[in-house]
Amino acid sequence: MKERSSYQQNIIKNYYKNRAAISHQRLSELVTELYLAEGKKRTAVWKRIRTALENLEVKPQRIEHLEQQDSPELVAKLVEELMGNG
Repeated sequence: MKERSSYQQNIIKNYYKNRAAISHQRLSELVTELYLAEGKKRTAVWKRIRTALENLEVKPQRIEHLEQQDSPELVAKLVEELMGNG
């Protein structure tokens, strides 16, 4: 297997260094999708939101509550809280 170049190593290092910020950004994008989604698409978006929240180590009870409420506003507030703005 070929060794990684220093450029590739820096990209990988920066990804893991900024992983939380990337996850928060992705979750913000999913909130926008949730606002616009209906029907089966909304169910699929919730599945991706659940996965994102699990990766951010949000408690399962809180994830369940958000999903039961089906409120993009509540998820948006959680994103702000996770980013330290709330």
